[in-house]
Amino acid sequence: MKQSLEVIIGLEVHAQMNTKSKMFCGCDNDAWGKEPNTTVCPVCMGHPGSLPVVNKAVIEKAVRSSVALGCTVNEESHFDRKNYFYPDLPTGYQISQYKHPLASHGTVKFSVTDPKTNKSAPGICRIHRLHIENDAGKLMHRTGYTLCDYNRAGTPLMEIVTEPDLRSAKEASAFAEELRRILINAGTSEADMYKGMMRFDASISLRPKGEEKLYPRIEIKNLNSFKALEKALLYQETMLTKLWNEGKQPTGETTVGWIDEEEKTVLLRDKESAADYRYFPEPDIPPLHISESFIAAVVSGLAKLPSEMKAGYVSLGLTEAEAEMLIDQEVLRDRFDAIEKAIGEPKRASSIVLTQMPGFLTAHGKTLADAPTIADMVELAKAIHSGTINVNAGKDVLAKMIVSGKSASAIIKEEGMGQVSDNVTLKKFIAEAIAANPKAIASFKEGKTAALGAVVGAVMKLSKGQADAAKVNTLLLEMLAIEG
Repeated sequence: MKQSLEVIIGLEVHAQMNTKSKMFCGCDNDAWGKEPNTTVCPVCMGHPGSLPVVNKAVIEKAVRSSVALGCTVNEESHFDRKNYFYPDLPTGYQISQYKHPLASHGTVKFSVTDPKTNKSAPGICRIHRLHIENDAGKLMHRTGYTLCDYNRAGTPLMEIVTEPDLRSAKEASAFAEELRRILINAGTSEADMYKGMMRFDASISLRPKGEEKLYPRIEIKNLNSFKALEKALLYQETMLTKLWNEGKQPTGETTVGWIDEEEKTVLLRDKESAADYRYFPEPDIPPLHISESFIAAVVSGLAKLPSEMKAGYVSLGLTEAEAEMLIDQEVLRDRFDAIEKAIGEPKRASSIVLTQMPGFLTAHGKTLADAPTIADMVELAKAIHSGTINVNAGKDVLAKMIVSGKSASAIIKEEGMGQVSDNVTLKKFIAEAIAANPKAIASFKEGKTAALGAVVGAVMKLSKGQADAAKVNTLLLEMLAIEG
């Protein structure tokens, strides 16, 4: 029997912090691309006699993240040992936080876009807690054997645990994207999904609509992209719905893994409880005491939240998609902000920065890292805004800037691209265009105003694209009025 069911989703998000050194030792925290087992030491390898020392930068970044997520930073928090055996964990335990986390009770606002209508709806998800722990190494499976790379062992992680507030796979994905923006914007994590710097464990259950009771959940482990998160939750929702409709709702909690290639989950084990890990206080690290003055110093200069930035950009007339592009890419954001401030034209700034510049970069096999400097982009925008060059010439200048690396002013001077705006020259071009387009003029006099487009186009051709189009339109109408 088909039931009306509600989806209940909660997430655990693991985000690597972008500190220079690891959590409890001085090893390089950036192990990406390095030879296996070269950024390790006795501490992160768990050698006898080695002792952990808490990296102050880890605490600073965790506090900064907590405040950005609207969490309360606890005055006192404790480290605990989470005991389990796995080949990628050289110490035989993970240093985490169990009963006394660094922070708790936060809130994240986000928006969910309906792909069918392209309209967005607001969402909100409570943060249950944020605690810090060290990461494990990485296993590389080969035919018949497995290799262990411990470069990642000891990397500082934030584990951010939500309340079960999410009601669809789409909501979960939208929340995760907003969370990533917040951490990047706070400067605490690169959150590079490709490099495994942000990973998700998702828990999902169903219940009849109207009920408050929570039923046994399925936990999906180690999802490393927004697409995988959404697909895995949709798959598991379908499976759970089938069970419920057959009267076989889950009676126990289980853990599954997502196989991306096959787009399905596989059973890993029955879900373990905290007691299985035999948590006990970490004997080598004293409790953390975080003062209000420490918090104030750490969060000073914290940028606006992405949601606040988004609202600001939308108020300027940008679409939500355009606003998100600016928030997600600092290169674009810095250039847009500078141009908008310089000329006060958000739409023009958006066109130059979000459409033209990325398009030309891609066309010439370049990336955003090769974008012209902020100063050069502002100079270009000012040249268009002031009428020194017209919009079409501006596109040509930008393309040449990207290829040559030269400034806008240098290219305008070299190419003789200054806009033609003096009345004498423009009237000469217009007279020639009128003489060459009698049919268009006749149509205009019959009331077909669009016909003048051909005449304006002829003027632009005669001026090699350098005529001031707005002025051409004005003068053309004046000259035709005189002609009668």
